[in-house]
Amino acid sequence: MYVLLFLIVILGQYDFTIARLKYHGGGDWYSNPSSLSNLLAAINERTSIRAAPREDVVEITDPKLFNYPYLYMNGHGKVRFSDVEIKILRNYFAAGGFLHADDNYGMDSSFRHEIVKVFPDSPLVELPFDYPIYGSFYDFPNGLPKIHEHDGKPSQGFGIFYENRLVVFYTYECDLGDGWEDPDVHNDPPEKREAAIQMGINIVVYSLTH
Repeated sequence: MYVLLFLIVILGQYDFTIARLKYHGGGDWYSNPSSLSNLLAAINERTSIRAAPREDVVEITDPKLFNYPYLYMNGHGKVRFSDVEIKILRNYFAAGGFLHADDNYGMDSSFRHEIVKVFPDSPLVELPFDYPIYGSFYDFPNGLPKIHEHDGKPSQGFGIFYENRLVVFYTYECDLGDGWEDPDVHNDPPEKREAAIQMGINIVVYSLTH
């Protein structure tokens, strides 16, 4: 049933849109408001995917969650999943769903604490630089680009696998969402914004082809 619901999106006016996850716990799930529309525009312009002009917003308990094969979440604060939400997320991933969690500097500890409740037997593991997500459309031989300074640590990409399929991709010390925002928001140099867009396209292309 859930897989068929995913097909509704694919067969509609657009091939694809991103669902921004409205989560609970106090974190600013709505941060980087211009980011996803810019990423979707780039997907439309550079790939054969017919992307919607804007993202949708969905909560875990909304039945429409299963309409979206691709979830995105970010923020600076706390994340909390209820027992009901944990069960729904397990079903969502089992049905073929994918989550990109993008730490916007401050989400890390609570996200790690909560996602382990969803996958207690499948911990986050760092993906090697030769993992296909880093070369699905553009080549990133050194892994994730470093967009913002944060703690000065290198960017890291972590994954959770379910039945040998990558279902959660967690971008840490990277801040792709800031790089997708309008140029005057963070005043990132063009090369940083381009790297962020390219990596964002990679994640989407990977999620739709694996």
